[in-house]
Amino acid sequence: MANERKTENLVRDDLNRLDYYSPDNSNRVEEQKSEIEAAKKLLKSASKTGKGGHGAPEFIISNPDNPDFLVVIECKAENKYHSSEDLSSPVTYAVDGALHYAKSLSKEFNVIAVGVSGETRGSLKISTYLHAKGADSAQELLTKSQAHINKIISWGDYIEHATFDPKVQRLRHEELMAFSRQLHDFMRDHAKLTEEQKPLLVSGTLIALRNAAFSKSFDAFKPAELQKEWFKVIEKELEDADIPKAKKQIMTQPYSGIAVHPELGKPTAKFPKGVLYELINDLNQKVWPFISVYHDFDVVGQFYGEFLKYTGGDKKALGIVLTPRHITDLFARIANVTKKSTVLDICAGTAGFLVSAMHHMMRDAITDSEKTRIKAEGLIGIEHLPNMYALAASNMILRGDGKANLHQGSCFEPGIIKMVSDMRPDIGMLNPPFSQGDDDLHELVFIKQMLDSLEKKGTGVAIVPMSCAISPHPMREELMKSHTLEAVMSMPGELFYPVGTVTCIMVWTAHVPHTDSNKKTWFGYWKDDGFIKTKHRGRIDGGNKWEKIRDRWIDSFRNREVHAGESVLKAVTPKDEWCAEAYMETDYSTLAQSDFERELKKYVVFKIMSGLAQDGDDEASE
Repeated sequence: MANERKTENLVRDDLNRLDYYSPDNSNRVEEQKSEIEAAKKLLKSASKTGKGGHGAPEFIISNPDNPDFLVVIECKAENKYHSSEDLSSPVTYAVDGALHYAKSLSKEFNVIAVGVSGETRGSLKISTYLHAKGADSAQELLTKSQAHINKIISWGDYIEHATFDPKVQRLRHEELMAFSRQLHDFMRDHAKLTEEQKPLLVSGTLIALRNAAFSKSFDAFKPAELQKEWFKVIEKELEDADIPKAKKQIMTQPYSGIAVHPELGKPTAKFPKGVLYELINDLNQKVWPFISVYHDFDVVGQFYGEFLKYTGGDKKALGIVLTPRHITDLFARIANVTKKSTVLDICAGTAGFLVSAMHHMMRDAITDSEKTRIKAEGLIGIEHLPNMYALAASNMILRGDGKANLHQGSCFEPGIIKMVSDMRPDIGMLNPPFSQGDDDLHELVFIKQMLDSLEKKGTGVAIVPMSCAISPHPMREELMKSHTLEAVMSMPGELFYPVGTVTCIMVWTAHVPHTDSNKKTWFGYWKDDGFIKTKHRGRIDGGNKWEKIRDRWIDSFRNREVHAGESVLKAVTPKDEWCAEAYMETDYSTLAQSDFERELKKYVVFKIMSGLAQDGDDEASE
């Protein structure tokens, strides 16, 4: 006679073999119930009968390191009750039952639903689904290589495959950015930190949380002791990182001011454990699980960018314009980064370009020696501002890359130039500080410095204000005398929102003179990346269009395709405009009557407003 207990025992054996019950990890395996408050509440009326009673999955697995995930396992003794055709009979079938519970729990969690049937190891049948938090329905969970998951796997493997899912990635990113806004407000109201100190507190805390002892014991310290311990652990983590002693001292210094900040180590009626404890606890619960999974994500940079949106003053005047994450990834694709690449960023900022490049390189690597070379020799960064350097270095350390060749200083210093040259980089990525009219620090000067630092035929990619492509400047001629302008792409007007600078991407081949080659340059009109501007979340990929747009852009660029209204090939000189708008043909086949009417209305409004301005006073007409 069929016995479901045998199936459950097989599941327990697998969980035991995969160390789910080991005291050395944080996994929590519960049967027929859950002590997690949010899960208890959601299961209260999740009976498989649909009559509103309590729901009780065979197994519920959780882990505080990934608090937004649950694994739910349902069992049936016979394979014929593995799954129904429409997955709508939870009482009778294993998969249907797991999906039923997943639907209820997905209001608060990303749920991995596992259906198991069979009484023997040989007959065991397993199916795995993912119901993303807030999603309407579940879908089969596949590996990164799109293979079916037909066995019980480790917690880490479940999380790795599930977080690869675009819906989960997007949701977690949105939640993280929402938290960054809350964190900014909390620091403003209670911590009294300066704008420079806010991102340093985030990066320093994430470094401290790498220390297993600190992450488990920070709540045991008194407020004043916690502040000292926070800095002490950061010093230890930096000391243990495989970077030169001089760099460790440069990195540690920016955190020292936070270590003696009077507001952080002071208990209050509202926060008896102190403000620093509240900040560490929040980052531990809401950010550390994210950064421990998404190694391609510049968490520190994203927080820094979010904080900038809420600060007073004109941040553009400081030249601080951080590159959006989807554009740092785009750079790695434009440059065709591989495991053999050596990537240089002479204005590293928070290391967003290096993080994206490293992700592509590590994904391409197979052997341990290839991965070691990438970390030890494949990434080079230079950052002038000490605080920004600390953020960049912390970013790389958080990815287990203590050996990243990050230099604090000017990219024009002879000593740094020599060190970079000795490493022979073949790819350069750059978002230079916006010059604000300073010719000595013009964006094109930084482009030349980047290209001069690359190996012959190396690829340099830079994002700069459109004025660099259309306004006369002596550096344009100097660049073309030594390097080839391969392509220029006009980017969306609000790419750097809330900073209103219109930009373009330039792609160069180093040390191959453009003036000698008579080579045509490819110009792309990349004005629509599918992102939309929102009031509280900035620019977001609201319609999930970016991936298709990105792939089309890259394919068109690599093959130098010419499409009316999208791209054009044109031979240019230093005196010409370097942008698609100057040469591109209009694709009239896409124009409708409404397009003409809209332009006509705009022209009429323009004429009316021009007439009003001419009739106004002298000041209005100037």
